[in-house]
Amino acid sequence: MADTAIVFEAHDNYVLDLKFTPDSSTLISCGMDALIRLWSAPGWRHETTLAGHEKSVNSLSLSADGRTLASGSTDGTVRLWTLPGGHLQHTMEVSKKTVAAVAIGPGDDQVASASYGGKVAIWRLDGAPLCAFKASKKNLSSVTYAASNTLVVSGLGGELTLWSVPEGEAVGTLAGHATAAGHLHRLDTGRLLSLGYEGDLRVWDVARLQLLEVVQLEPPGARGLALSPDRARAAVSFKGMIQLRTVADWAVQRVFDVRANAIYGMAFSPDGSWLAAGAADKKIRVWAL
Repeated sequence: MADTAIVFEAHDNYVLDLKFTPDSSTLISCGMDALIRLWSAPGWRHETTLAGHEKSVNSLSLSADGRTLASGSTDGTVRLWTLPGGHLQHTMEVSKKTVAAVAIGPGDDQVASASYGGKVAIWRLDGAPLCAFKASKKNLSSVTYAASNTLVVSGLGGELTLWSVPEGEAVGTLAGHATAAGHLHRLDTGRLLSLGYEGDLRVWDVARLQLLEVVQLEPPGARGLALSPDRARAAVSFKGMIQLRTVADWAVQRVFDVRANAIYGMAFSPDGSWLAAGAADKKIRVWAL
């Protein structure tokens, strides 16, 4: 199968994050132009623009039912939108600093944010605050739920820290990355995947707080990570290319050429048909899988 991408102009600045709706019918993008845009799949026609953030939109998260979209921005807010209409439900003032990452919980009842300055905030999806706490003295860049009652955050410093939800109490630390860690993904019950700034993938046993595996990626400089819906494949981005790897042995399966210096958000469609990537050249690229 030819690895030729469908390419289209998506934003007026960097494309930073991508998500597919659960039925794979819509691709959602956000960018440094402070906008969120919805695209039909597979036609890739622009459907709707969600405006409201005052600065760069850095992160998106979708509820499992596809009805609620969370967005985190450099303007210090998290916003909740209804889909498919794109109506703004709630705006939560989270921080005076950049909200780098957001994650809706597995029960579709709460959303967590991680910000520069180390702050974590958790809210109900009706906009009511649950808790907020200082998780680090350094900038945070990633947040995910390891379980319905456990949150994992990471960023500068390389440590992954675990927190109880909704209490916001520290429950453990996973140390190993040298300088910074991000792109946290739940592999399955009990296992977590993280990408280090130094270019290594690490697999963790969250319950036992143990490192299970270290994968040194080649070439150096891996910057992005996305997992397929069945957790069997991983997309890893580098300058100018994306590697598609099998999770069982981390072997490179396919390589996609990307004529852009920096690749940011990547997303697999839930039906496994597509891989999408957003880049610094304002474009989205989509490959048939």
